[in-house]
Amino acid sequence: MSEERVYWLAWSQISGIGPIALQRLQEQFGTLKAAWEAPAAELRRVEGFGKQTVEKVAGERSQLEPAQLFEKHLEKNPKFWTPADADYPRLLLEIPSPPPIVYYRGITNPDEIQGKIPTIAIVGTRNPTEYGRRWTRKISTTLTRSGFAIVSGMAAGIDTEAHRSCLDAGGRTLAVLGTGVDIAYPKENRPLCERVMESGLLISEFPSGTKPNARNFPRRNRIIAGLSRAVFVMEAPQRSGALITAHIANDFCRDVYVLPGRLDDEKSHGCLKLIDGGAGVIPVDLDQLLEQLGAIPQLDVPVQLPLFEPEPPPKSEPERPNLAPELLKILDAIAPEPTPFDLIVEQSGMDAGTVSGLLLQLELLGFVTQLPGMRYERK
Repeated sequence: MSEERVYWLAWSQISGIGPIALQRLQEQFGTLKAAWEAPAAELRRVEGFGKQTVEKVAGERSQLEPAQLFEKHLEKNPKFWTPADADYPRLLLEIPSPPPIVYYRGITNPDEIQGKIPTIAIVGTRNPTEYGRRWTRKISTTLTRSGFAIVSGMAAGIDTEAHRSCLDAGGRTLAVLGTGVDIAYPKENRPLCERVMESGLLISEFPSGTKPNARNFPRRNRIIAGLSRAVFVMEAPQRSGALITAHIANDFCRDVYVLPGRLDDEKSHGCLKLIDGGAGVIPVDLDQLLEQLGAIPQLDVPVQLPLFEPEPPPKSEPERPNLAPELLKILDAIAPEPTPFDLIVEQSGMDAGTVSGLLLQLELLGFVTQLPGMRYERK
């Protein structure tokens, strides 16, 4: 056992000391053990550790004995990772705020932990329409059969559909909980949690016995985004936890894809807002989606060109499609090679919101394909 594991746990018990503060302590002292043993005066040298913080840390750590705390903690929490462990999920180490403790139940997969098996998050509203449910099942099943692992939050609605469809297709799914890994929430998903543990993982940064609390769910969303190479938002109103996950994913440099919906459907307003902000649109042709996901760089090799190169433009001028003038203007603004969104806006002379909406129409009509990095090409 790594001695540092003991001190990751000990520091996580100090109130007000989160992932960022732990990283600063590690950078300052080299190890969290050295930080734990450092005099209060030396803690003052750490960024963000003012007089009150240092006094609180000194008072709380004097009441703890790390080795005893660790042994007692193991009684109720036998399985957990810390950043000091070789099997701590690699993708979580890339984010600015990796959880100091990650509890889990189920079956681990070393290739998945090291990022060799691609993981995709599917999130959305707890009250989806039949349209949202149907497309969640379709996309989760397609991704699973194509070798992806599915990540979601075990909430009612879209999350439940994503987990269940993945399992029905014979795949692995990771459920990131806002409770302890021993508590099923909502209660109706207890059988689903049992199924997940048979082949996948329940994951949480909260210890066993932690009951549902509204403050915990936004925190778990960063883990959903961090564990994933891309995030799919299926249906989401304006105020939705799925939008939090999408914004965090964008901050973590993960690709974000959105299921387009009707303009008069309140459950799609959050998705439409993400599209307006530049998120990718899930294409009708799921083979095309798999091509786009195939362009995500692998973690174990240098970044290469996309696996699917765009076809060279035809030598002869193609027949112009019968489209509305504004759609033709957008189509003309797209060069023969993949064109960035900002350049399309500049070439068309339209505002970004209008261009985003017109590009969506062209995608749905099959004239345009969106590539990673907010680039577009003609089909």
